[in-house]
Amino acid sequence: MNKQVLVSVDRGETRVALLEATSDKDGGSQAGRRRSSAKDPAAGYRVAELYLERRGNRSIVGNIYKGKVDNVLAGLEAAFVDIGLDKNGFLHVDEIVLPGVETVRRGQGKDGGKKITDLLKPGQEVVVQVVKDPLKTKGARLSMELTIAGRYMVFSPTGEGVGVSKRLDDKERERLRKEARSLDLRGGGAIIRTAAHGARRADFERELLYLDRLHRVLGDRVKETQAPDLVFQEADLSVRVVRDVFSTDFERAVVDDPKQHQRLTSFFTRTAPELVDRVELWEEAKTSLFEAYGVEEVIDGMMTSRVDLPSGGYLMIDYAEALTVIDINSGSFVGRGKQARLEDTITRTNLEAAEEVVNQLRLRDIGGIIVIDFIDMARARNRDTVLKTLRKALAEDRTKTYTAEISRLGLVEMTRQNVTEGVREVMSRPCPMCEGEGIIRSEETIAIAFERRLREVVAKTRKKSTEAYLLRMNPRVSSQFTGDGARVLRALEEETAKTFHFEGSEGLPLNHFEVIMEGTREEVEERAVPFREGDEVLVHIVEPHMYEVDDAVAKIDGYIVSVVGGGAHVGTKRLVRIAEAGRTAAVAHLVDASEGEGGDTEDGVDSDASRRRGRRGGRRRSSATAA
Repeated sequence: MNKQVLVSVDRGETRVALLEATSDKDGGSQAGRRRSSAKDPAAGYRVAELYLERRGNRSIVGNIYKGKVDNVLAGLEAAFVDIGLDKNGFLHVDEIVLPGVETVRRGQGKDGGKKITDLLKPGQEVVVQVVKDPLKTKGARLSMELTIAGRYMVFSPTGEGVGVSKRLDDKERERLRKEARSLDLRGGGAIIRTAAHGARRADFERELLYLDRLHRVLGDRVKETQAPDLVFQEADLSVRVVRDVFSTDFERAVVDDPKQHQRLTSFFTRTAPELVDRVELWEEAKTSLFEAYGVEEVIDGMMTSRVDLPSGGYLMIDYAEALTVIDINSGSFVGRGKQARLEDTITRTNLEAAEEVVNQLRLRDIGGIIVIDFIDMARARNRDTVLKTLRKALAEDRTKTYTAEISRLGLVEMTRQNVTEGVREVMSRPCPMCEGEGIIRSEETIAIAFERRLREVVAKTRKKSTEAYLLRMNPRVSSQFTGDGARVLRALEEETAKTFHFEGSEGLPLNHFEVIMEGTREEVEERAVPFREGDEVLVHIVEPHMYEVDDAVAKIDGYIVSVVGGGAHVGTKRLVRIAEAGRTAAVAHLVDASEGEGGDTEDGVDSDASRRRGRRGGRRRSSATAA
């Protein structure tokens, strides 16, 4: 099956999409791709898998730590190990490897070997590797059987012999065993990966030298590191995915970042020179890589529970803490032709659903217990056909699965290995309005998407006089740009050589994005900055200042006003005079009570404040008097 890999790199995240040729005949798909390669590069392909990694939330699977045993629980046959993270890692007795020591295996009883309390003691230092990310309330799953991944093989210093991936056909597996016979494994073991298809002995020997050298470096780091701390960090997402899946079956890998393109080219130059020419740089400025290949639409679809089938039926995917349930419905599909029968209609819907279920499991990276509720079928032959279709589709899934038979109720119970968080979990957060029963896109996700749109807006602007833009969005989203010292905003402006201003109110939807003005910096700033020096504004002081105990902070539609001496007035409305005004924040002083609140004037404080405010900020910030 022909495949492609797309790598998109942004400031906040790295995204990788794996595309597979559709189920049409190869010749037809290839012809379709040739005809429309220029207009539609994704013709003949579908998005099979998606991976997403945020800069501040990288997966730790594969990382090696020098940890310290915190607690040993004989009843669980496990230990909790402090590896320097928020939660202790979980180390089961089956994953303990000590030189010259036989460990007890689950279910072997007292005579199966030493107990875990004899193997590990609280305070003992151990070297462990993460095999499963922390998920929800659980800490990372650990193992003392270290592995070092290369392109063609995984080297295990404490292992034995050579194994070959079962995903390869029997003929290729036998050939690889012969190629790897009598390799010098330095007293360890190795597993030959699926990506080693077609590899020769020279490839294995070259990689073993690299892996052994890396193992010695790890040994030196372990001696120098004080527990608990990181010893070895796995490669970033794009290198990991391309290393693990990219082979001769792939037509190309397309990368939209020059630095990442250079990294991947350098990686293949060392490991697989024959694949270097297949790594391409996306240089289309007007259209982003994921948009051109239709991946953005797929990502949007992953946020919904309903998945439509070609015939008119649909799937409903319900997520729960303990399991995921997938329900199949016939929907608008009522069969074809006058001779259509109920059993045939149901079977056709179930066959379509069986393939689509696997597509969604891979795309959303759903793990754990999965229950599939197929529509009830009367004939056993039809049930067997649906189950065979399901298992055939699962054969393309790289993640380990186990599938039971279809029950009398039409249910299929299965498990799928859960290693990392899926794209849906990374992109979303629990909705406070429904207490976690539903999800919305987080402000960070929306801000990252808006950052891409801003680049596109700049690229499509034809006026040479345009130097700045005024944007309208929800303040919680714009704060992702202006917060933390406006670090993100400065980086974006430096990259695009443009200036961006923001306005908006809490009443706007989080996904609201609008360019309301563009022009020179002076023109946009005159419209965008809500206040000027000397303006007097009635503000609601909402919280103490983070660094100055005597000061306080007021917020007006996301615009920050630091009130000097306002610490004693938190929770009240006060009249302040603007001393300094910037794009995202201002500094103000309290107006003396005798100056504005004496009651000797005819209009009073509120009318005077409104008059002064209306001259500047009140012009477009309708809720300027309240946060």
